[in-house]
Amino acid sequence: LAFSMLLMNTARAEDSKTPDYAAIVAAPDRSDTDRQIDQRREPAKTLAFTGVREGMKVLDMEANAGYSSELLARAVGPTGTVYAQDPAGIAERVKDKFENRAKSPAMKNVVRVIRDFDDPVPPDVSNLDMITIFYSYHDVTYMPVDRAKMNAKVFAALKPGGFFIVADHSAKAGAGTSVAKTLHRIEEATLRQEVEAAGFKLVAEGDFLHHPEDPRDVPVF
Repeated sequence: LAFSMLLMNTARAEDSKTPDYAAIVAAPDRSDTDRQIDQRREPAKTLAFTGVREGMKVLDMEANAGYSSELLARAVGPTGTVYAQDPAGIAERVKDKFENRAKSPAMKNVVRVIRDFDDPVPPDVSNLDMITIFYSYHDVTYMPVDRAKMNAKVFAALKPGGFFIVADHSAKAGAGTSVAKTLHRIEEATLRQEVEAAGFKLVAEGDFLHHPEDPRDVPVF
């Protein structure tokens, strides 16, 4: 059972041209590996949920090998920018995979960012339209990260009306962050409480990733 949250820092974000998300996912130059990931990630629905548009500036936190960063880059187009963030340890672990992906023309507008989670936004970057963290907020909970500081930095980096999109694996009620390292899950209420403490307001939740048959007490893998 996965969940997604869209949180906003103040007023509504300004509109711009909406891409064809299905066409982005169906692009013939995407890798077979990414298409396998698509089967569990619902990328067209996820992109539609975020509302990412051409020309936007987006920070993708814990980009890892760049699966979501590339999709976002295709959506924002050549007039937009995607900042693919990872701390140094993760970036080094996935260096070959990310660099191989970076050879694709679709990644021309992606900027690699090596920064800790506590302060994930480069000092020269501001007024972001959107910040995303897909299936990895739970990881941050068992790392030596000040999540309150992280969420405050995320809030401050967004323009008025900017969005913070979080998708993760759901834990049972009452689990909090206790099973983040063992089951790779986090309780939805706990995540929402932490993020809203930074000033965000929840404006939408996506149910398209829900799997009612998931007992939520086993590892997501």
